[in-house]
Amino acid sequence: MFTCSHEPACPSYEDTDREAARVVASHPEQGWSLLCNGVVLFEDTGELLPDGAVVAPHRPHVHVAA
Repeated sequence: MFTCSHEPACPSYEDTDREAARVVASHPEQGWSLLCNGVVLFEDTGELLPDGAVVAPHRPHVHVAA
């Protein structure tokens, strides 16, 4: 599949920290980036994994202080 040549190696697309992989192609005008581990990361925080699985956007909840 995808092999990482970085030291230390980027996390696999199967790891929970997969978004920490390095960007190898960036297309901000289209709203997505390709990571070293094969993950397509969208600006809305959604993801498309190399195995075809989709990860729904997961933006953090913002709490307003009173």
